[in-house]
Amino acid sequence: MSEGGFSWPEGASLDALNARSAGTLMQALGIEFTELGDGYLRATMPVDARTHQPYGLLHGGASVALAETLGSSAGMMMAGGNAVVGLEINANHLRAVRSGRVTGTARPLHIGRSTQVWEVRVVDDAGKPVCIS
Repeated sequence: MSEGGFSWPEGASLDALNARSAGTLMQALGIEFTELGDGYLRATMPVDARTHQPYGLLHGGASVALAETLGSSAGMMMAGGNAVVGLEINANHLRAVRSGRVTGTARPLHIGRSTQVWEVRVVDDAGKPVCIS
C-alpha cells in the first residue's frame, strides 16, 4: 500500500497514458503525463496560444481540461483500465498565468466500488496555486 492509501495497479505506466492522448484534446492542448508517483498522478500543460483566452491569460477551461484529464485517467487506472468519465467537476481559479507551463497533480479523496473522487491542484512554474479542482 502506498503512502497515498492505495497502490497503482500492475501495468500502469506513463507511456501508456501518453499513448492514449494521441489524436485527442489532450494532444491538442499539449498535456503530457509526467509522474506516476506514490499516491498521485501528475501532468503538465503549456500556457501558450493553444491554452490562452483572448486576454492572453490561461483559459479557465484549459485548467479544467487538465484537471478532468488527470482525474479520469487516474480513475481509469484504478478501475483496471475500464472507461471512466467524470460525474461532476468544479474549479476555483486562484491566479492568472500568461506563459510557461502549469502542472496538475491528482490525489484520491475517495476510491469506492463504483465512484471515485479526485482532488487536482494546478500550480505555475513557481509552484504557486493556479486552480483547485
